[in-house]
Amino acid sequence: MTTTLSTMPSAAIIDFERAFAVHRNRARLQTALVAFALVGLFLLTADFSNFFKVTQVTLTDGTRAERWILLAGLPRLGEYLAKTMPSLSWETLGADIASWFWRWKIWAWLLLETVLIAFMATALGVAGGFLLSFPAARNMAPNAWVLTLTRRFLEVARTVPELVFALIFVFCFGVGPMAGVLAIALHTCGSLGKLYSEANENLDMRPLEGVKSAGGSWADQIRYGAVPQVLPNIVSYTLLRLEINVRSSSIIGYVGAGGLGQELRTTVSLQEYTDLSALFLIIFAAVFVIDWGSEKLRHRLIGLERT
Repeated sequence: MTTTLSTMPSAAIIDFERAFAVHRNRARLQTALVAFALVGLFLLTADFSNFFKVTQVTLTDGTRAERWILLAGLPRLGEYLAKTMPSLSWETLGADIASWFWRWKIWAWLLLETVLIAFMATALGVAGGFLLSFPAARNMAPNAWVLTLTRRFLEVARTVPELVFALIFVFCFGVGPMAGVLAIALHTCGSLGKLYSEANENLDMRPLEGVKSAGGSWADQIRYGAVPQVLPNIVSYTLLRLEINVRSSSIIGYVGAGGLGQELRTTVSLQEYTDLSALFLIIFAAVFVIDWGSEKLRHRLIGLERT
């Protein structure tokens, strides 16, 4: 009896090690297969995107030679960036900067228009995404039909590019900021609705069950059981989306939807390279300020501000 009991742990350990070895080998095989598939997909995509294409270039002595297109194109990128840099000298720095930002009054107004488009679009998108995120969550949808319809709408809203929405709204409402606001707002609604619904699906359902057991309606469960739990995530996602929308609102102007985008289009068309770099710096500064401010606000709201 003593011998049998003493050998039982050893047999259990052996069985465990054997099962663990089988599981480890299976996991390694799956990892290798996934890695092989990803590498193959990457190479296929790179070939489709002409990353392996070889082209002919003209050398400094006038002869032609074959070069990998990526290496052949990088010097041209440097040449383009060099064209956007203005001539600055320390002795005339003030005058050079004034000449660089010679349209600063117009650009400042367009920047304000860009930020206002982004803010208005974010507000509308947050409202729509917030309201639709609850019926789009599997654990909160009143029924399967509402869940399916809401999710399909959010998918369409975030799948269609903002430029396409902008073209549609420019056709409907004419050139101007309204088309940009509606285009970005609709895309924001789809994106934030998806993120908000995922946050809703991960919350603790016990507070909602408590509200329901006390006689609360579905809206009461959302108001008192769900919103307090997901509010930090909502704030974080919203501020992040505001930063994205500032960049988006500076691009959709290409199709006449207002903001700095229209000025960028004109600058590129006329090949005003120094004006292009000035506009890039203005957009970068605006995004940096909004990013810094939203980070401070987000930390304050969720209690992570530094002391």
